[in-house]
Amino acid sequence: MAYLIREIKESEIPLLNEFLYEAIFIPEGIEAPPKSIINSPDLQVYVSDFGKRKDDRCLVAEINQQIVGAVWTRMMNDYGHINDKTPSLAISLYKAYRGLGIGTEMMRKMISTLKTSGYKQASLAVQKANYAAKLYQSVGFEIIDENEVEYIMVIYLQC
Repeated sequence: MAYLIREIKESEIPLLNEFLYEAIFIPEGIEAPPKSIINSPDLQVYVSDFGKRKDDRCLVAEINQQIVGAVWTRMMNDYGHINDKTPSLAISLYKAYRGLGIGTEMMRKMISTLKTSGYKQASLAVQKANYAAKLYQSVGFEIIDENEVEYIMVIYLQC
């Protein structure tokens, strides 16, 4: 499947709300929350006023001129927050495009972007039951902390 990974355009930033909802891990047999859940302050930290902060970065995956995924980072006090110099990462793909290697390539390109930009590390939080935890480890993220339900992971970008 041919796809393009590129920087998000300003006019596409509103799509991050949609991808934020798609990023919510819903275990098998659990009913999905209403889409309005993304309006909670805990989740809006990922997308509110995106593109207006110097550390905001976003790449999208495009297939046939349709955006099917996004990976974005920003300095924020989210679930994966480590410190004020480490951007937190979020990634999401529509279900139909998962398991095709697109997410892995989006992660690799974002990691490269962060390295080039001089960041020393990036972090994220992922529920232990989420299959994506293995994806994050495959691209270099390491578990640095955990609680009952999630891992806090970091990738070291500079030696």
